[in-house]
Amino acid sequence: MRDIEGEGLALRIYIGERDRRGGQPLWQALLTLLRERGMSGCSVFRGLAGFGANAVVHTEQVLRLSIDLPIVIECVDTKAHIEAVLPAVDAMLDGGLVTLVPVRVITHRPHDTARTAGAAPEE
Repeated sequence: MRDIEGEGLALRIYIGERDRRGGQPLWQALLTLLRERGMSGCSVFRGLAGFGANAVVHTEQVLRLSIDLPIVIECVDTKAHIEAVLPAVDAMLDGGLVTLVPVRVITHRPHDTARTAGAAPEE
């Protein structure tokens, strides 16, 4: 795992749940791309409601058959790694919103498997 700390960027990609790329959900294709490009980690969030550039509100309603809820893919990494992947991300998008937010990384480490398995912490 690549160690990151200090100043970095948060890449946020806003798309719709129904967006697709190559026969799969776009969020899944983007997540695969970001992992293959060695990003330090990414998360995908499904929104309860939202609207985009067309100002159409998308919300989850019991009687609604066609749901296109907002999806946000967020990835935090160094400025160099984020900027290197931006052209590939842009090429995959037909619409949506991409933002970059400066962040300060305090901690980035894998889970301690001994600790999460219920072992007592060492003193």
